[in-house]
Amino acid sequence: MSDDAVRDATGRGWEDWVAVLDQIVGADHTALARHLVDVEGADSWWAQTVVVGYERIRGLRLPYQMADGTFSVGRTKTIRVDAAALRSLLLDDDGRAVLFAGMETVLRSRPGSRNIRLGLEEGSVEISMADAAAGRTRIVVAHTKLPSPDSVEIWRAFWVDWLSALDETT
Repeated sequence: MSDDAVRDATGRGWEDWVAVLDQIVGADHTALARHLVDVEGADSWWAQTVVVGYERIRGLRLPYQMADGTFSVGRTKTIRVDAAALRSLLLDDDGRAVLFAGMETVLRSRPGSRNIRLGLEEGSVEISMADAAAGRTRIVVAHTKLPSPDSVEIWRAFWVDWLSALDETT
């Protein structure tokens, strides 16, 4: 997030926010965000953004790292695919075996859930689908609980390829 964007939204730039947060010794992520909302008057979304940025500036958090120390990666693509058919495949053990050849998957969501949640070899995945223009579907993949930055890069490449392959099959 640029200094200008933070300043426009919060009235302070990164240098100012770092100075404010450096004064709160021993506080965890939640306490820092709460301070920004309760004491500094920041909007809750911006408080989270500022605290994550602060943690990165201070070397307390790597890119794509969550507060619990794990990492996440996400991909979004709008493709020509039948959302209902893809949903059926994702909910079915045999269908997932085709979609994720050679991988063990575990369905973690109920069939009626809006989004599909899966356990994969590493981490957890949430896949959402929404209708888009011209018979296309917007697919959002959120892969969380990854153990390392290296895993982020491996899974990022996987999801790019997976979504491209889905697009090519239609």
